[in-house]
Amino acid sequence: MHIVETANLTKRFGDLTAVDAFTLDVDVGETFGLLGPNGAGKTTVIKMLTTLLPPTAGKARIAGFDIERRPNDVRRSIGYVPQILSADGTLTGYENLLVFARLYDLPPKERAPRIEEALQVMGLTDAKDRLVRTYSGGMIRRLEIAQSMIHRPRLLFLDEPTVGLDPLARNAVWDYIRRLRTEYGMTILLTTHYMEEAETLCERVAIMHLGKLSALGTPKDLERAVAEETGSNGITLNEVFAHYTGGELDSGGNYRDTSRVRRTARRLG
Repeated sequence: MHIVETANLTKRFGDLTAVDAFTLDVDVGETFGLLGPNGAGKTTVIKMLTTLLPPTAGKARIAGFDIERRPNDVRRSIGYVPQILSADGTLTGYENLLVFARLYDLPPKERAPRIEEALQVMGLTDAKDRLVRTYSGGMIRRLEIAQSMIHRPRLLFLDEPTVGLDPLARNAVWDYIRRLRTEYGMTILLTTHYMEEAETLCERVAIMHLGKLSALGTPKDLERAVAEETGSNGITLNEVFAHYTGGELDSGGNYRDTSRVRRTARRLG
């Protein structure tokens, strides 16, 4: 059963085709990775699937709801953690979650139990009364995930969930992402530039290049396919990525991309 279904999903900005006839299915309960160099179209796909950007052509359904005809139902079915800061540093962790509980229109009697549950799941119970500006980068990211799951979405979108985090904080976030899937049956769709992250967390990955889907499969299957095609042994996901994106393992992006990533890293560091 598919929770994400796209058929020839396309987005154009004037003469630029950012996403070109993108067709993809994501299974219920799957942790799925969307990979690609900067400018490949990943963020545009996510924005269309989360109803933040209308498609130019094609179709997409989330949890059975058409993203254009049933946007409110789509929004109730998803959680979204962007790269940009979504937690308020002048509020406590508990207060941030209360804001989101109200935004998602949870009944008043359900708010406190849901908040406590989210804090417990993300390992933030002891820090719930501290101002978020005193949190570490890993704690901020976990709070942002808690905010996005307060309404118990069926599908959670994570945009670069561990960018700017040190290895210990990154591993902790990985553990909590796994817990969402195993304990809540939540489907996770994440974007990442860390191939180790994709290989560790994702059952399947899709690699985008120049707005198109270049490869789709499990990391191991893609590694075997590239090994057979190139006649090489010991192929890694890094090499798979480079193979399907024309060697653009680390495009680095433009000035704006670099500035955004460094701002994110600074606020999480």
